Amino acid sequence: MTDTRHEAGSAGASITRLTPGEIFAIIAFWAFLAVLTAAGRLVDPRVAAVAAMRAMRPDQSGGNTLALVEYALWAALTLPIFWMTRRFGGDRPTLKRVLVFLVIGVVLAVAVDALLQVISREVMPRPRLQRVPGPPLPRRLAPGQPMRGLFSRFSFLYDFIVYVVVLGAGLARNYFVRYQARLNETRRLEAEATKLRAEAAELHAQVTDARLNALRTQLNPHFLFNTLNAVSTLVDEDPPGARRMIARLSDLLRHTLEGDEQEIPLARELEMLRRYLDIMEVRFQDKLEVSIETEASLDDALVPNLVLQPLVENAFRHGLALMQTAGRVAVRVVRDDGDLVLTVRDNGSGPAKEMREGVGLTNTRARLTQLYGARQRLALTAAEGGGALVEVRLPYHTTSQRRSARNA
Repeated sequence: MTDTRHEAGSAGASITRLTPGEIFAIIAFWAFLAVLTAAGRLVDPRVAAVAAMRAMRPDQSGGNTLALVEYALWAALTLPIFWMTRRFGGDRPTLKRVLVFLVIGVVLAVAVDALLQVISREVMPRPRLQRVPGPPLPRRLAPGQPMRGLFSRFSFLYDFIVYVVVLGAGLARNYFVRYQARLNETRRLEAEATKLRAEAAELHAQVTDARLNALRTQLNPHFLFNTLNAVSTLVDEDPPGARRMIARLSDLLRHTLEGDEQEIPLARELEMLRRYLDIMEVRFQDKLEVSIETEASLDDALVPNLVLQPLVENAFRHGLALMQTAGRVAVRVVRDDGDLVLTVRDNGSGPAKEMREGVGLTNTRARLTQLYGARQRLALTAAEGGGALVEVRLPYHTTSQRRSARNA
């Protein structure tokens, strides 16, 4: 809020103050007109005659000097006129302002014209009048006498037109500076908005990463406790099998504790899954059949870290744990157009939701939502021939594609 007020104050200050460059331009403009008028008088005497008639000057003597005085006077008046437009011009002209400006212009034009009349008659030297052959001039146009016709009564119109031109230039400058100030303010706000959007995106990514890490820390202890319970049941019954489970568990814990990646290649995910299945095979002895079906071309596909383990664990815990016959778990990974489809099928008790939607599936669903939004799906359905089928559908992307996106 403070920055906005500061910018607004700076914009206002720039409108109410002429820069040195603008002052120099005003002086140069009037000096150029003075030089141009003087050159015109020297080249074409008719210009001087017309100027003398307009200003009610008795002859052409001292015309150049009087022109210099007139332009110098307007150069000096330009600064207060510009100040007036900046101070009272406003953003939009109103009828009241226009009338006030016109009245001021008439008064100023009359005053300038009267001052030039006085300078012309009282200050400028008069040359000797020479007899010009021909009939005498009419009395109202006799040299040395001011004209009393239409031009005499409205000779200030020229100065009024000059005032209107200067006033218009001041208003145009005023509107231009205000437009530039608003444009700069708009650009500043757009830059700030872009910065805020970038910061918000970064913050959103940090929050998402924190949520994913929280879900992983909740998932890993859940898996650890279940595996330790399985080890404890084999300590007395099968000590070699217990030692084998502990070795596999050590490998899994090292993977989960050392790796902080949210996505890993499918080949690594399947490697960790096979170590977990080794533990389960020891636990179930000869009552477990496991199959993993995939294609070598999918090894580089990215999947969430430890996404398959909770799905398989869910099959063991809720589908196969109470079975007296051999249990079967089939893991399959295929590509379906732009999606990667992971399925875990078991021949257990079926997909009773109140029994199968445990911590593993709940956390996995939450992780998928955080990572992929609406582009993912996790479905638990009944499998043909009995048992349950968990299907996870993800957007297909590889390590090389992610690397190319980062470089772009």
